[in-house]
Amino acid sequence: MITSVLKVTLDKSITERSSYDIVWLKPLADEMQSEIAGQSLPRLNIDLIDRLLIARLEIDPQAMTEDLEFLPVLASLPPQQTIFEYLVGSWKRLNIARTTLVKKGYTPAETQSALTRLDKLRDLIISYAGLTLQEPDMFPQPSGRPLGPPELVTPLLSLSSLSTPLYYTNNASPNALSSSDIEQFLQDLAHRFEPDNEIDDILGDVVRQLLFHESLSRPEGLGGAVATWRGVVGGLEALVSVKSIAVMITRMPEWNPVNATAANFETLSLMGPLCRLGVFTREWPIIAQTYFSDPEKRSPQDLESSYASLRGTLKSLQSSLFQIFNTLVRAASSSREAVLQYFSRVVSLNVKRAGLQVDPDTVASDSFMVNIQTVLYRFAEPFMDANYTKIDRIDPLYYAHSDRIDISEETRIKATAQEASQWAEENRVSRGSAPNFISDIFYLTIAMSHYGYQKTISNYNELDKHMEDIERHLNFLNGDGSGMGAAFQARIQASINNIKNEKAKVQSAQCAYEAQLKDPELIFKSIGFTLFLSVWLIRQADPKKTHPNPPAELPLSKDVPMSFRVLPEYIVEDIVDYFYFATRHGPDKFELAGKNELLTFILTFLSSTWYIKNPFLKSKINDVLFMSIWGYGRESTGILGGLLNSHPLALKHLMSVLMHFYIEVEQTGASSQFYDKFNARRNISYVLKIVWNNPTHRDALNREAENVDKFVRFINLMINDVTYLMDESLSELTQIHDIQTEMDNTEEWNSKPLEYRREREGALRQLERHASSYTTLGRSTVELLKLFTAETKRPFMMPEIVDKLAAMLDYNLEALVGPRMQNLKVREPAKLRFDPRALLSDVLQIFLNLSDQPEFTKAIAGDGRSYSKGLFEQAEAIMFKRSLKSETELEKWRLLITKVEEAKETLEAEEDLGEIPDEFLDPLMFSIMRDPVILPTSRTTIDRATIKSHLLSDTTDPFNRMPLAIEDVVPNLELKNQIDAFLIERKRMKADSSEDKMDIS
Repeated sequence: MITSVLKVTLDKSITERSSYDIVWLKPLADEMQSEIAGQSLPRLNIDLIDRLLIARLEIDPQAMTEDLEFLPVLASLPPQQTIFEYLVGSWKRLNIARTTLVKKGYTPAETQSALTRLDKLRDLIISYAGLTLQEPDMFPQPSGRPLGPPELVTPLLSLSSLSTPLYYTNNASPNALSSSDIEQFLQDLAHRFEPDNEIDDILGDVVRQLLFHESLSRPEGLGGAVATWRGVVGGLEALVSVKSIAVMITRMPEWNPVNATAANFETLSLMGPLCRLGVFTREWPIIAQTYFSDPEKRSPQDLESSYASLRGTLKSLQSSLFQIFNTLVRAASSSREAVLQYFSRVVSLNVKRAGLQVDPDTVASDSFMVNIQTVLYRFAEPFMDANYTKIDRIDPLYYAHSDRIDISEETRIKATAQEASQWAEENRVSRGSAPNFISDIFYLTIAMSHYGYQKTISNYNELDKHMEDIERHLNFLNGDGSGMGAAFQARIQASINNIKNEKAKVQSAQCAYEAQLKDPELIFKSIGFTLFLSVWLIRQADPKKTHPNPPAELPLSKDVPMSFRVLPEYIVEDIVDYFYFATRHGPDKFELAGKNELLTFILTFLSSTWYIKNPFLKSKINDVLFMSIWGYGRESTGILGGLLNSHPLALKHLMSVLMHFYIEVEQTGASSQFYDKFNARRNISYVLKIVWNNPTHRDALNREAENVDKFVRFINLMINDVTYLMDESLSELTQIHDIQTEMDNTEEWNSKPLEYRREREGALRQLERHASSYTTLGRSTVELLKLFTAETKRPFMMPEIVDKLAAMLDYNLEALVGPRMQNLKVREPAKLRFDPRALLSDVLQIFLNLSDQPEFTKAIAGDGRSYSKGLFEQAEAIMFKRSLKSETELEKWRLLITKVEEAKETLEAEEDLGEIPDEFLDPLMFSIMRDPVILPTSRTTIDRATIKSHLLSDTTDPFNRMPLAIEDVVPNLELKNQIDAFLIERKRMKADSSEDKMDIS
């Protein structure tokens, strides 16, 4: 048995009979013969195996000898066989012998005795195999062969059936490890060297050479025709399948290198080179060049084929990475902690990635961070069940109980740094009670998303912005150079070609990003985690801590829990940002599940905005609501359009939420608040249009209108918006008209200096961009007014509203049908999103909606700036000519003109008061006060209607900017009595005068 396993003998005749296949150990035979002079050599037995094996290993086939008897033995040895190969061959023969032994009909005692001897022989072979990996030069070796760790790395690299074996084509050799041998061989190594961690020295270099293999840094990365990286994955999977080796790997200094930086951690840590494989352009430019060259020239089917190929490869890699990390986690408590520390280190090193301006060379790559994110998503799946049965296993006080994630420098949702520090101190626990694995994974996934995945999405969005800049530059160049000489035209064309080349590169980079970020499976997993996180966040805000079973009551309590307030703001930010990305790029992924959670999150925090301090985050939630009604496929009202009209939570709260936020967004505290509010309100107007035909929502609007102060403020803001937006859009349309008219006179235009023409062309492009934005926003707000005035009228008739509304409508009607309307004629109005016919129809409809209100007709009549009977008659003529309104509506318009004229006559008669004392005049409007009040801080007397109107837009005293509420004003009764007496006296005098005139006649 020993002879057949080790292929050695002490008997020369046996060697000769085997044709020198069995090696005659002549030096050992001579040595033993001298020890037992005169006796015959013993049979090979288990006690001799150590001497036998050493004697065999010490034979050098390359050595010169003068012993003619031994020379044939040396000559018969494989000249290039390494010690490791010989030992592997012996180990394989031992396994065959063991299998054969069991099959033979020996008695149990004989079988067990033989197996024991084979086990001793196995231990010896494995011992020397391990030592040879560690110290390959301890025995004679052939020259020119890779020795030591590479001898095990090579068969490990051959394990993946999908990869071409690297440097390993001798799979059938009796002295080589085949794929079916490796697992058992590794287990035998681990069993022999596990005690006292000897395995670290035996396999440490094998692990290093495998995981830092040069194939992982080849420029083609995942995209090469030969998927060499799969061999590394297969080898690593084999290594970690043995628990003691898995634990050993996490003990190695390179597992989590102490001195690594954010930038080099992925090349210095053991898992880094595998985890950094990906498709993003900065790390792997050849992927974009190979798979997405000239994307504009590629058919959709061709591009989809490239996407499918890369996504399949990414899925394979990321699945293997999870299996490897999962195996390490399950190997032992120490390796589980090492894996968690690895993830934590990645987070802590890459805090800078979340910054607005970050040098990509100083942080981890997008590919590395996204791959780690996918691993964490897989770890999170077991506790994200549909009924949220494990949500309570997540430690809500984790940031106080664990230092695995440092959020000391992070902005909190609604707490100061001091409050956060105090909370952490009060809730700190001893080191003995660390949070559970579920909590660790949950919070690490959140942090990894913020610093990694979300930043990668941000980088993709930056490419979109870059593409917009390129398009603008191309448009500029394509529109330049008219009437120029050939040399100038050539320079322009050269610039255009360069820009087109840059455009192609950016498009290729975009496609590469989309291969990963728009992968349906990744989007689905990301949505799943984000939905779970949104539910958990509401649970933290819920006073009862029971959401979603039963759901939290809305609006939430005004008392915001400190445990919620101290959470990092990026939790809300990342939920909102990913919802925005997913509703835009993967709305269909919400069809299976998630619509209810998405709607609940939006309504919860828009109905309880005091839970979030950052105004931009609130606006982003509103943006998500807008994106969720954006149509896709067959869903004309998007993800939530149907739910907004059917879900009980929406039917109860949506109208109140939209009105509340419409008001709140007026003051964000940001330098850009003036412009931010228009985008937010545009979104709200679109949502309102989606739900307007639902009677339940209209009933809710009427209930909101019962809160007169709030509703009047809401109306006032709408009127302010229409006033500004219409004024800006009509002004810019006029300027566009003027420049286009100037350019239409070709002869005169070409006679202008080049610099002048370029300046005017640039001004035209800028005006067109601005005008399209203003016209869209203005039209949406006008539509809103049209809807609201049709449904509820009384709030619009409040003294502080009605005059302003009438003046705004008159002014815009004059612009649309008066002499200035010719200035609004522009080329391609659709490009500027300007539809004068529809806009005029909406403005006229608002007039008609309120035409039966006496206060409104009186307010129109009192508008001395824009109203005229001729203007309204011109509007009637246009209505008739362009069929804007029905005959019934035309008759209603004529009746309105009559009412306004009558009201005008009455007003003129009433207003003829003669000279009015200055103290009776309102200091802002210069009209006689009817209800004078004193402002508490400035002590100024002003008409109540004037200050109420002012406070709708600005909650400060207009004379000293101190805070002011309408409840603070003090009625000036003495002055009111004087004014009332003055008015009575003037009316009496006027009546007497009229009677005198009648007598004279």
